[in-house]
Amino acid sequence: MTKTDPVLTVDRHTHPSGATVLLVTGELDHHTAGALMGALDELHLARTDGLVIDLSALSYCDSTGITVLVTAHHRAEQARCPLALAGLGSDLRQMFHTVGLDQIFTFHDDLDRAVDALRN
Repeated sequence: MTKTDPVLTVDRHTHPSGATVLLVTGELDHHTAGALMGALDELHLARTDGLVIDLSALSYCDSTGITVLVTAHHRAEQARCPLALAGLGSDLRQMFHTVGLDQIFTFHDDLDRAVDALRN
């Protein structure tokens, strides 16, 4: 059996509320982090309706992926753009908690809850 390279896709859309949503699918690691970084680079963050990074289809995240998410947090903070993470599975949520990301991010079970939180 041959191992294939990890794959990551990032799909951007606007939620009916106006929030920008980045749906991250696959493995977020040192091989694929550039895809999410590129999607973040294309955003013009401003004090808008917010940004949700939907991780419900994320199967893996390493330290490089964490660095990209922390970079997203810093960019959103500088732009005063509210940011929320949605759809983190229990394993990834535990890992994020272990490394302290629960201190800077707000986690929501799904996209709708994340969008609702941005409005409050």
